[in-house]
Amino acid sequence: MSQNIWVLGEALMDCVAQSDGSLRPLMGGSPFNMARAAALRGAKVGFLNPLSVDLFGQQMRTQFEADGVEPLSPPSLLPTSLAVVQINRGQPSYGFYREGIADRDYTAEGVLSLLRPQVPGILHTGSLLLIPPEHKKVMAILKGACELGWTISVDINLRPKATGDFAQYVQALHQVIEQTDWLKASDEDLKSLGFVDVRIDESASLVSKLRAEVMPGKLSRVALTFGAEGAYLAIDDQHQSLPAPSVTVADTVGAGDTFWGNTLADWALLPSKAGARVASTLQLSMKAAAINCTRSGCQPPTWQEIQAN
Repeated sequence: MSQNIWVLGEALMDCVAQSDGSLRPLMGGSPFNMARAAALRGAKVGFLNPLSVDLFGQQMRTQFEADGVEPLSPPSLLPTSLAVVQINRGQPSYGFYREGIADRDYTAEGVLSLLRPQVPGILHTGSLLLIPPEHKKVMAILKGACELGWTISVDINLRPKATGDFAQYVQALHQVIEQTDWLKASDEDLKSLGFVDVRIDESASLVSKLRAEVMPGKLSRVALTFGAEGAYLAIDDQHQSLPAPSVTVADTVGAGDTFWGNTLADWALLPSKAGARVASTLQLSMKAAAINCTRSGCQPPTWQEIQAN
């Protein structure tokens, strides 16, 4: 039987700087992108954070409807969060406007009240909601969800420039990782967390170090991404690394979100014998991310597009 994927995280507008100095608004936010990618792969996906009643929020709701993501919370009267994005040689950098906004208009008890009546599935979070003090609400939700039997997925997606106290941020991330069953981290995430020798050929050692910091049974599945070098996936004691497909890159916005969305969808749609599929899961998720990189902004492919490439 397939599992639901419920997503807790930000939904914001990426205002991408253009060569003429104007800003082009594009829907984004790592969890928002991930939810779309998983739904386009065929998984049943719900989004827990409120969307705004403003124009941007209405556009996001329309996009979710088109992609098959179900908004699970009532709309918020607060505005949509914004990010100003500069893209240099295909690589994005971000500045965030995150105070008094819709996707933070929730309570831990409110989210847990939505989780309790459901058959436990996969609860995903990460990115900006892990920044203190917001992580305190997230931690309460993760602990409650664990007690209810939900599997916890986290994409670290660390944003150093979005916090005033980086050491506190790193400490919060370690607390979240301790509650995590399935983890995605990029090479940049690991370096920011203090890991050394962060290379794809050292992935097995890096996963061992991550698992040594948590209780037995946590971090049963770990994905590490290394940009153009490729990615590594470990499921229990099964693991595989593969080089990235060669494509003409428009930009890399949403590549990691597309990768993890497709990985979670694979596991949600076929919960059993995931370890036996570690190579094929990794290959298909990397293919999805590569297709996304050929497009401007985050535009995850459908399952049909992945199969056709």
